[in-house]
Amino acid sequence: MSGHSKWATIKHKKAATDAKRGKIFTRLIKEIQIAARSGGDPDGNPRLRTAITAAKGVSMPSDNIKKAIMRGTGELEGGQIDEIMFEGYGPGGAAVLVMVATDNRNRTVAEIRHMFGKQGGNLGEQGSVAWMFERQSQIVLEKDQADEDTLMGIVLDAGANDLKDSGDSWEVLSDTTAHDAVLAAIQKAGLETVSSEAVAMVPKNLIMVEGKNAAAMLRLTEALEDHDDVQNVYSNFDIADDEE
Repeated sequence: MSGHSKWATIKHKKAATDAKRGKIFTRLIKEIQIAARSGGDPDGNPRLRTAITAAKGVSMPSDNIKKAIMRGTGELEGGQIDEIMFEGYGPGGAAVLVMVATDNRNRTVAEIRHMFGKQGGNLGEQGSVAWMFERQSQIVLEKDQADEDTLMGIVLDAGANDLKDSGDSWEVLSDTTAHDAVLAAIQKAGLETVSSEAVAMVPKNLIMVEGKNAAAMLRLTEALEDHDDVQNVYSNFDIADDEE
């Protein structure tokens, strides 16, 4: 089992808050719409299948899901949504990836750039930090769902690569091709997940950020995740428990 990530704990708490206040609906509708561009049949479109599963997991009405698919396939009119991946550095030198889905590219670029600059960070060129991350399946469960040995047995048997301790939660990491099998095994065991991403950008190594930089880094990631066009934020920063 690999090590603790304070940033992961903070991020997953934030995701739970978003789910409670309904913001997750907006993000999932955009993800369904984008995924459906490659085909509206979830059986032949893994990304769409994952997005639909996530939407159902937060009790999104079937009609909302259907309309999002139809907008993606062009059967219904809807604003063109562009996917953009921003790469940059936060205060203290941590790498940050920001996944965006927007119908106004110029506005979003300006706003994201402003957020980085306000907290002492800066946007980088394409490829500047993405190499510090790996594309992996990432499934998160609260600690009270299962003990380490039990969960490890379930997920490793299903094809997972690693189980991470993220403080209040467990992170299950797998190859993207094993996502469906690992998730199915977890669900079959009657365990509930906090989040499930078939493709997540997982940092290869963590960088410790302290003091004023830690506070600024938390403000930056919170501002980014609160932005309406931001789908996901990934970073390789870690902070001490007393910095949160």
